[in-house]
Parts: sequence; structure tokens; C-alpha cells
Amino acid sequence: MLLCVLLLPSLHFYFHFHFHAHSSPSVFVLFHPSMASENPTADDATNGFTRPEMYTDNLAGTVDAYDRHVFLCYKSHASWPPRVEASDADPLPKLVAATFKSRKNDMAAKTKITVCEARAEAGFSDGDVLIFPEMIKYRGLEESNVDSFFEDVLVSGKPWTAGVPEALTGSHVFVCAHGSRDVRCGVCGPALIDKLNEGIELRGLKDQISVTACSHVGGHKYAGNVIIYSPGLDGKIMGHWYGYVTPNDVPELLDQHIAKGEVIHRLWRGQMGPSIAEVKGANDQKLANANGEDSSKGKENHVESDNLSSKENVAGCCQGVNGVSCCRSANLEQNNGIAETEARKKQGSKISCNWPVLQQRDILTAVGVLGAAAVVAVAYKLYRRAG
Repeated sequence: MLLCVLLLPSLHFYFHFHFHAHSSPSVFVLFHPSMASENPTADDATNGFTRPEMYTDNLAGTVDAYDRHVFLCYKSHASWPPRVEASDADPLPKLVAATFKSRKNDMAAKTKITVCEARAEAGFSDGDVLIFPEMIKYRGLEESNVDSFFEDVLVSGKPWTAGVPEALTGSHVFVCAHGSRDVRCGVCGPALIDKLNEGIELRGLKDQISVTACSHVGGHKYAGNVIIYSPGLDGKIMGHWYGYVTPNDVPELLDQHIAKGEVIHRLWRGQMGPSIAEVKGANDQKLANANGEDSSKGKENHVESDNLSSKENVAGCCQGVNGVSCCRSANLEQNNGIAETEARKKQGSKISCNWPVLQQRDILTAVGVLGAAAVVAVAYKLYRRAG
């Protein structure tokens, strides 16, 4: 038997799985630093938390807008091939991915689907489906009922006819540990999971916080990648994405984000809901209004983003619910108020200017009358004397 051991630091796990997929009398073991390293410092500097690319990109806005996140529980992260959604050896994730692609446009809610680990200690088994923000779990998804699950739950928004929804409680943390897809997540993910579980244990929160490895979520260069679904201060379930997370950041994730609902902005990639651009636009408009800035600028931005006609641009109208126009807005009322105020000013100025004119006219008239009377009197006296 031929035994070949290849030490190739630049190759990913893909080749490891690929070679083992073939039956051969020869055994090929492709050793990668993330599998085991006698020099953890060098490994960390290459693919871990001190690699040169850390903190080089602006994280905010690196998550697309979405409304719903579905996790398919399936096996262990150590067994996932690089493309688990396309693996013939993993028919369930492959069928789910194919069905999602064909029914994506039929879903009213923008949906993401990710594979996560089936952790027995968390009560997750192969074929379980976790849905956020609904915070429900369905058991028993199989190849035979994938179509009905998509039709009932994800497309029609109804309970699944083949399953009973179970409520999820607490906070759920997902960490990308898909090492066969990208070595950086293979190095950072498991280390973060261990550190999170350690911090949860120390705080006595094992029954309140669940930590689960997940597959590729986009942006491996931002590893460690962490997604947290937890209640906000108002009780509403929020989904926040973090990147460049290191074990040193774990206390903040637990004590600031989960415990207090406070976002860690330096690590924040985005959130479930509208895109960062939409949120930023709304916040900028609110800030502009609060600061009393020129409202026409805000109207121009709004018109450009909504692609309204030039007529609507001039009118400054917006389209309300069910086609009802909201042109009778504060701006219009403010304009009416300004016009009314200007009219009052004009009227007031006329009154204040007219009073002296009227007084002068009256005085002159009185003087004229008195003068005429005096002349008449003098003439009458002279007449009497002459007579």
C-alpha cells in the first residue's frame, strides 16, 4: 500500500474530501494547518484572529436586506463538504437548496436559508428547521415533504400540514464554522463557539442562550462571523450580524448585546430587516428635519429614490397607503401658515402706514374749514363796517 502524506498549507479542505470520495488502495492525507498545528501563533496569523485583513473593511452594509432566516439542522460542521447544498452525498440540503431556488420568487418575505449543526444537546436533530423571527421549530423535514414545507410555510405562510410548530425561546447564536468552505471560518468558528459556551457557562445562562455552528453565510473574509437572534428591549426578535469577532469580543456579545440589547457598532455588519441604505436614508431625513434643514433637499432625495414624476416633484407630494395622497402634509400646512403670516404682515404694514396719512388728511381738512370760516368772519366784519 502506498501512503502519501502531503503538507500543503495553501490548499483547502475541499481536496481532503475529494480524495477520500474515491476508493483506492492508496491513502492520501492532505494536511492543512487548521486541522492541527504545532505552531498556533503562525496559524492564527495566517487564517485566525490576527491575520492581516482583520478590520480592513467597513463592515456596516455587508448584509443584504432580508425578512426571514431559515436554518436546516443537518449533521456536524466537521462533516460538511465545501458545497453542502450541491453535494450528492447530502440529498436533503441539496433538495432544499434546489426547491428554494425554484420557489424564491413566490415568497412574500425575503428569505435566507442556511445549514446549521444538528446538536443533540440543544435538542436539534437532522431535518429540524428553525425559523426566525417567528422563533419556531419544525421537526421531521425529509426529501419526501420538502415541497409541502415550502408551499405551506414559506410561500403561503400557513402552519405545515406535515408538522407541528414548536416555540423557540431565549437567544440563538450562530457561528460560521464551515472549515471545508473557507479555512478562516474553520479556524475562527470553533474557537468562538468554545469561548461563547465558556462565557455562557460562567454566567449560568445555558438554558437561555444557544450557540450553534452554521455553514457559509457570506463574507468569509470577515471571520469570525456571528449571527445573533434575540429579543430587543421591546421584546421583538432582532437578527444582528457581526464580523471580525474574536474571543476577546465574546463578553461584549453576551453582556452588551444579548443582556442589554445594545449593538456593538465596530463589529456590526447589518441586521434582519431593511438594508443599511434604507435605514440610513430614513435616519438622515429624520436628522435633517430635526435640525430644520432645507426640506427641498429631503424632497429631492425622496423623489430620486422613489422614482416619482416631475409633477409630483414640484408638488412635493408623497403617496400614502392604498393610493391616498398625503399632500396635506406638515410642509403644505407650513406653507399655508407662512402665506397667511405674510398676508397678516402686509395687512399690518398697511394699517400702520395708513394711520398717519389719514390723520394728516383730517388735520388739513380741519385747518381748511377753520381758515375758510375765519375768512368769512373777517369779510363779514368788514362788510358791517362799510355799511
